[in-house]
Amino acid sequence: MEFVRMGIVFVHLIACCVAIGLVLTSDIAMVRRLLDSDAPTDFAQDHLASLQRTVTLALTVLWITGIAIIAFDMRTQGLTYLGNPKLQAKIGIVALLTFNGIALHSAVLPALQKAGSLLKLSFERRMVAIFAGVISAVSWFYAAMLGVGRPLSWKYSLIQILAAYPALVAGGIATMLFITAVAKSRTSVERRNTEKVAAY
Repeated sequence: MEFVRMGIVFVHLIACCVAIGLVLTSDIAMVRRLLDSDAPTDFAQDHLASLQRTVTLALTVLWITGIAIIAFDMRTQGLTYLGNPKLQAKIGIVALLTFNGIALHSAVLPALQKAGSLLKLSFERRMVAIFAGVISAVSWFYAAMLGVGRPLSWKYSLIQILAAYPALVAGGIATMLFITAVAKSRTSVERRNTEKVAAY
């Protein structure tokens, strides 16, 4: 049974790595588009659709394998295993990822596909997109940290384990607001220069 558990943990790890890799590369590409004046700001429609499908599949695999791992460990440790604050934190983060993913896929990504760019969204929709995107990125990395953080088990309370989470979210939102402000300023300057050239 140990080999079965090891196999499930391996699949669990691969699913997490795939999702984090996709989220990270997608976020880096978006920031580059916003900051690089020579890069197109529009999103590739096929890329968004592929990202949505793959991350959804990875999250589904994480839930299935995670529940299986918990079931295996409860066979040896009983219900007391569920009292582990680190486990509770990880379940909470993955649940948040799931609800946030539903919001991303049902509202944010369709809006981005329609607008073509984060900068072309209305202020309210842009704020929602930034918030959901930051929650996604921070949650994936936080869940991965909890997954490998064996020293955290039973040593810290749930509040202590999650203490850094809101700070990371706040920092991520502030960073994205700064980046979008710079990008919008650059776009406005370029538009004015283009209009001046056209006027001549």
